[in-house]
Amino acid sequence: MTTIEERLPGAGPAGRRWIADWQPEDHDFWKEAGAKVARRNLIFSIFSEHIGFSVWSLWSVLVLFLGPAYHIDPSGKFLLTTVPTALGAALRLPYTFAVAKFGGRNWTMFSASLLLVPAVAAAILVKPGVSFSTLLILAAVAGVGGGNFASSMANINAFYPQRLKGWALGINAGGGNIGVAVVQLVGLAVLATAGKDHPRLVAGIYIPFIVLAALGSALWMDNLAGMRNDKRAMRDVVKDPYSWVMSLLYVGTFGSFIGFGFAFGQVLQVQFKADFDTPIKAAYLTFLGPLLGSLIRPVGGWAADRLGGAKVTFWNFVAMAIGASIVLTASVQKSLPLFLTGFVLLFIFSGFGNGSTYKMIPAIFRAKASTEDEARRLSGALIGVAGAIGAFGGVLVNLAFRQSFLTYKTGNGAYIAFIAYYALCFAVTWAVFLRRSPRRLTGV
Repeated sequence: MTTIEERLPGAGPAGRRWIADWQPEDHDFWKEAGAKVARRNLIFSIFSEHIGFSVWSLWSVLVLFLGPAYHIDPSGKFLLTTVPTALGAALRLPYTFAVAKFGGRNWTMFSASLLLVPAVAAAILVKPGVSFSTLLILAAVAGVGGGNFASSMANINAFYPQRLKGWALGINAGGGNIGVAVVQLVGLAVLATAGKDHPRLVAGIYIPFIVLAALGSALWMDNLAGMRNDKRAMRDVVKDPYSWVMSLLYVGTFGSFIGFGFAFGQVLQVQFKADFDTPIKAAYLTFLGPLLGSLIRPVGGWAADRLGGAKVTFWNFVAMAIGASIVLTASVQKSLPLFLTGFVLLFIFSGFGNGSTYKMIPAIFRAKASTEDEARRLSGALIGVAGAIGAFGGVLVNLAFRQSFLTYKTGNGAYIAFIAYYALCFAVTWAVFLRRSPRRLTGV
């Protein structure tokens, strides 16, 4: 029988940081060594994921700099924010596999280093005269930052015991999500100091932080050997109907958050053009919603830990439908204060719901699986699936705005679609998880 010390770094292959046996549900193990190791990995996971989100969201800021000299209309700018969202969503599945195959530390180190490609390329190439096709390629490459979330969440899910997963996953995701707000603050700082003619500075500022993220993960993170050689998990979860229900819900929460984060600045500039006739006026507001939505995400996980993920998620979608209704009313009445209020509420509730829905994932498989290892295996895989599908919700948000402005000259068509989707989500949450039924899962 191994001791706690033998399970920790140093027991694995020489020259690597592998933990041979990780048992977070063992209270003695957790108290004596597990909590400290998990916390250290969580800290550096958050930092790396934070930088990944910032790079992924880079083009939500850069489009504000693209004035008349770039010859791009609003629909073209919506396209520039759609393509990184799409690539980031597509990469989430392979990034989830990568954690089990290569180890959480190893993959975090590699994926953080990969962020140098879009940052350096944008820092060199974004300037007047660059072709729209080049900008599309640069924007698409920034999508690599979106994959970091899935690998980070799958990795941290394995480190923490069930009773703390809501908090751990919430704070890990919230620390990453806040990168959406921070990159917009960086953009605001560049606009306020260097001016609107220097978009390349926004990308350049991130280069040293990307290097620090890669070094930090290399020096202080660990791999869990127990996550390796799990080739059937993804196949198993896609056959489970609960996986598709959770993916539907995550489109509503995270898809809304990332979609609004990418689109909000452009929506302000198009729908309230007289009030936001310069990029810096929009930049003063675009960070607020993503900041509040990111900060409240751990609270959503904490609330789900105590009240139940399904119950919190249900009422959160009711609140999101109300928030979208406020935005629609404001749009019809052309009321900027009411519009901003509704949108900030949407950011807050989408962030809160991110935390509660992710708490539901491990709870579902804990209720269904025969062992803790099986529950951890399946929940880690579903985090990747739901994360990927949820991120595609951000693509749909940007496409909905683009089509609505092309067709109606306002975002009203998009707002109606959002209300309908949130209504579907709270109805599904009630029907599957809260309605009295012999098949109802306990503890979700």
